[in-house]
Amino acid sequence: MSQATTGCPYANDPRTRYDALHHEPLTRNDNGRWVVVRHADAVAVVTDPETFSSHVSRFLQVPNGLDGAAHREARELLDPFLAPERLTGLEPTLERIADQLAASVPAGSRLDAVGELGSVYAVRAQSAWLGWPSDIEPELLAWMEDNHAATRSGELERTAAVAHRFDAIIHRLLSFRRIRRPGPPEDLTDELMRVKHHDGRPLGEDEIVSVLRNWTGGDLGSLALCTGVVLYWLATHPELQDELVDAANDSFDAALDEILRIDDPFVSNRRVATVDTVLNGQPIAPGEQLVINWTAANRDPAVFADPEGYAPEANAAKNLVYGAGPHVCPGRALATLELRVLVRAMLGRHRIALDPEAVPEREQPPVGGFHRVPLLLDPRGRS
Repeated sequence: MSQATTGCPYANDPRTRYDALHHEPLTRNDNGRWVVVRHADAVAVVTDPETFSSHVSRFLQVPNGLDGAAHREARELLDPFLAPERLTGLEPTLERIADQLAASVPAGSRLDAVGELGSVYAVRAQSAWLGWPSDIEPELLAWMEDNHAATRSGELERTAAVAHRFDAIIHRLLSFRRIRRPGPPEDLTDELMRVKHHDGRPLGEDEIVSVLRNWTGGDLGSLALCTGVVLYWLATHPELQDELVDAANDSFDAALDEILRIDDPFVSNRRVATVDTVLNGQPIAPGEQLVINWTAANRDPAVFADPEGYAPEANAAKNLVYGAGPHVCPGRALATLELRVLVRAMLGRHRIALDPEAVPEREQPPVGGFHRVPLLLDPRGRS
């Protein structure tokens, strides 16, 4: 199968290994955790939070690491910030950022879709959304690279160090706001600092930091990885570029979701069993952890007869890119908007191809997608 028609052209593509697991029962990884790769098993786990808790991290994670009433309250307080109607006012700003980036690339240019485009756009888009200063960009870009390196290493000391570094950035941003004179909130971060629990208690500093870490720390890298996956797919499926350049938003978003299903860069989440249970015939004891491999579940041939087949409408209802159940990703609308705006801007100005003089580099577990996607850009309208 040619590179232009397959999403798995490389021997080091982790999806090839994931695909080989679908016919096997649950297996344990090197850390002794159960690995969930089947679509039905993933859905069973994430839709049963009483049996499979999300409280698995040693760090406070608001809202995704909470369960029960605490999780429901957190979602009620925070989801309004991410509602589609709230994002309408953000779209022109995102379009300006994306257009500036797309226009800054001259005809015939080469660039890396992940590091030189996706990462820069992610930082600028998130900073605009949260009201963070533009001069923080170099620091956040450096942090993103170090965070991916630490995640790849699997070393707890390195991942903890980069987590503390990001928390320090947030604490600094919050402290600047606290010394300002009282007044109406000037941006979304100011608004978040004034949120109160249902019983009237304000959010604590650690809770605010956790929310901002969840909104930005993970999403910065995720948006960059999504950019790499989508632009790689479009470069190897040029007919889709012509189809999407003038597509309506709904069709465009459906295409993005399907591309990300085929090559899901959101590799995994963890859960921990709270009681004795059985999953796929395997007894699981309380306290045992499970790793839900979303990338594998989204390629399960028992659900997607042709996992590599591009079929947005047929696969939409079963797509798990943004999870499922009560912990389904609250940032789906924001992530989709950000990605659509960037890809539209690129397609509006450029025809996208892989750079024939360089080779894309895959990320390796637990990171997904690509580390590097070298592109060659020609002006749209040129053959």
